[in-house]
Amino acid sequence: MAIEVETKDCTALSDAEFEEMADMCAEGPFPYEVGMLSKEAEDWVLVTQAYESGKLKGFSYCTLERIGGTPAVLIGLASIKRSSKRDSILRAIMLDQFRRALMAFPDEDVLVGSKLVNASGFAAFKSLSEPIPRPGHKASGEERAWGRRIAKRFGVPSLRYEDRQFIARGDGAMASVFDHEALKPEKFDDDIVAQFDDVKVANGDVLMGFAWAMAEELEKLGS
Repeated sequence: MAIEVETKDCTALSDAEFEEMADMCAEGPFPYEVGMLSKEAEDWVLVTQAYESGKLKGFSYCTLERIGGTPAVLIGLASIKRSSKRDSILRAIMLDQFRRALMAFPDEDVLVGSKLVNASGFAAFKSLSEPIPRPGHKASGEERAWGRRIAKRFGVPSLRYEDRQFIARGDGAMASVFDHEALKPEKFDDDIVAQFDDVKVANGDVLMGFAWAMAEELEKLGS
């Protein structure tokens, strides 16, 4: 069956949809409940939902905005059901967001960022350029500054953010993250996996990951 994707304002989410999202999350490692999903909806502008055969297979809160004048797609709480088509579900959700970014920011490079907890999260950036952090790359001062800007936008207190590791330390509560596990996580390079060795998920730690959708790439992705 074809994957159906819809993006709409978070304010349009119904109680039934929140329950459907919570039921899906309950099957994974981040069992977000209706209350938290509703609270997150207040903090974000858009929600992208992916369905197959009429059943929810994944969703993502996001916003298109400018950070210091730079176009950005920021992805908040997101969850992809652990199905055999989960990589395709992720790709469909991201492509829909790229299309919207292309419409909002034509002919501009766009920053894409989210809060990650494992190497699979970088699959969302697979088609993008210059992912940060990345193995073998020493982040520049400007890249570290972008990490701080994104962390601030996500509400991370400056004292809990380690800008050289791009890690935001939690407070013991379950964090709102990009929850995705690739179908074949063993294919990720060990160096990419190792970037998360110091991310204590149980403490609510996250890695602030981001990459760039260059204007020419975005035109291809969004077409």
